Amino acid sequence: MRVCLLSGEFPPMQGGVGDFTREIGLALDRLGATVSVIASTRARQPAGAPQALHDGTVVERDGLGLTLFPVVERWDLSSWSNVTRLLRYTKSQILNIQYQTAAYQMHPATNFLPWRLRFVDEKPGIVTTFHDLKLPYLFPKAGLVRRWVTKMLIRASDASIVTNVEDRMRAQAYGARNLYLYPIGSNVDPQPPLGYDRDRWRQRWGVGRDETLLCYFGFLNESKGGETLFRALARLVTSGERVKLLMIGGRVGSSDPTNIAYLQQMELLIDELSLANHVSWTGYVDGEEVSANFRASDICVLPYRDGVSFRRGTLMAALVHGLPIVSTYPRVEVAEIVENENMGLVPPDDAEALANKIAEVASSPQLRRRLARGAAELSTLFSWEGIAENTMRVYEGVLRERS
Repeated sequence: MRVCLLSGEFPPMQGGVGDFTREIGLALDRLGATVSVIASTRARQPAGAPQALHDGTVVERDGLGLTLFPVVERWDLSSWSNVTRLLRYTKSQILNIQYQTAAYQMHPATNFLPWRLRFVDEKPGIVTTFHDLKLPYLFPKAGLVRRWVTKMLIRASDASIVTNVEDRMRAQAYGARNLYLYPIGSNVDPQPPLGYDRDRWRQRWGVGRDETLLCYFGFLNESKGGETLFRALARLVTSGERVKLLMIGGRVGSSDPTNIAYLQQMELLIDELSLANHVSWTGYVDGEEVSANFRASDICVLPYRDGVSFRRGTLMAALVHGLPIVSTYPRVEVAEIVENENMGLVPPDDAEALANKIAEVASSPQLRRRLARGAAELSTLFSWEGIAENTMRVYEGVLRERS
């Protein structure tokens, strides 16, 4: 089967959708699919990566074997010509749109792409994987129109994949047909650098053996509860807890411009709360260093404002590392998440509750062991092989309907 993945992000760009696209592409390749990726020009590979030229288009290998077309300058209507040309060139039977509105510069052109492809000879089957259902920007006070634009993409797709229960409910309300729920996997393997030593790694961040090292993974943006995290940390420090916080990964990512303004607000808040000596930042690092930082930590804190969800790659990375996790109650009940068995949970936007739960987990070795064991067991549900197999079945169903 010939599959084309369309993504606004792709490594070396920083972002969860790009990492997902690479991982699912590699897993589909292992199942025997021929996979190509159409992505932003910012996804061009480092110097020395294999390249070829087709009809004036740079064709690259991403270093792991996927055929990459990093050709889209802007995700507006001008992107359609590149996409349709490359679909013909690759003779793709399936176009799988990896959809997150921020990855497409908040422009609705990708939402209308399936309708444009109706006029293309040998149109591929169209599957859209919704990484979230945030609405694209059109113009001020365009709420109803923005919702209609998102419905257009759902209804024009031959099949839709969502990653969490809440988005499934919303997609059903939008009229989705052939709707599937498949959570994402971890973009980070639990594999630290050769010769990793936990004590030395903690010393690197100035953390003593009698101190609790909290960690947070991922970019800072308003939906992830950064303000609650820092205010909870301040409460812990004020109460005499010996605790430090390690912020793992890049600070803002490559796609969402609002992250920059939010980061600046959080930096001011850290200064206001006198937390500079208690917070360390790793910056963007490779997977082995991310894994080392997870393993050096005692508790992972992910206080999502919209509730914990399996659409979050940051959560999946913490699960696969078997860390005790403190997060927020999901908006919609998720059967697999069991409070105080595989996750500690608190209400969103509640710094006092978050601080109290962290202190409870930190003071109880038994609870930490139970949460760590539960997280590791939960992570086994989300292998890339299983996700790829499920996705292939969706593709096959779409092609059967079209035959």
